Amino acid sequence: MNRTDRLYAIVEELRAVAPRPRSATWLAERFEVSVRTVERDISALQQSGTPIWAEPGRNGGYCVSREHSLPPINFTPQEATAMAVALQSMGASPFRSAAETALRKLVFAMSGDDAEAARELAGRVHFLRDGATAARVPRLISDALAHPRVLRIEYGDRTGALTRREIEPLGYVESSGAWYLIAWCRMRDGLRAFRIDRIRDVTVTAETPAPRTLTAEDIDIVYGTLEPLTL
Repeated sequence: MNRTDRLYAIVEELRAVAPRPRSATWLAERFEVSVRTVERDISALQQSGTPIWAEPGRNGGYCVSREHSLPPINFTPQEATAMAVALQSMGASPFRSAAETALRKLVFAMSGDDAEAARELAGRVHFLRDGATAARVPRLISDALAHPRVLRIEYGDRTGALTRREIEPLGYVESSGAWYLIAWCRMRDGLRAFRIDRIRDVTVTAETPAPRTLTAEDIDIVYGTLEPLTL
């Protein structure tokens, strides 16, 4: 990681945990540099006007206001291509459409030369497909968490048997390329995982469900390790 990227990353790391502090030692380990390098980076940020301050004490460290942010950083052609590769590897993800929109915004914000270099680099990357392309996730399902509503679905189980039920969407889980919608099933009066490609039909009702919490323990996967998505 070059110094410019590290300066941005330090500010975003401090913002993520604000108002709690991060010590210079913790930041040095996080970014694989020396404590002295972190202290020089913090000093440079402070001199540039970034409102970073030090909290004294054994549990002290550096703090920044959560509302503060640095100006947008330009993406390199390699970073833009990496985003495009990640997008193509998403398969039938409920976030694919949003990722496509984000990638278009990214390329539009790049300088003309960098955007052209990104397109030239991307043209050298190919994917070998040995099967049918996965169907896109319906927008009504991909928007289920962003715009909470009770969904009325027709669902086919592994034997092909169809049921109609009302569900309250709570989260997503991906396993070996297959995506599942985690929801409270009103027919079963409990938490259930619905494989998205088995949802035959979906209707959004006008009902907003009551808030429910969802933790890894609630999902209760009996095999494998459940890893959360982090930003």
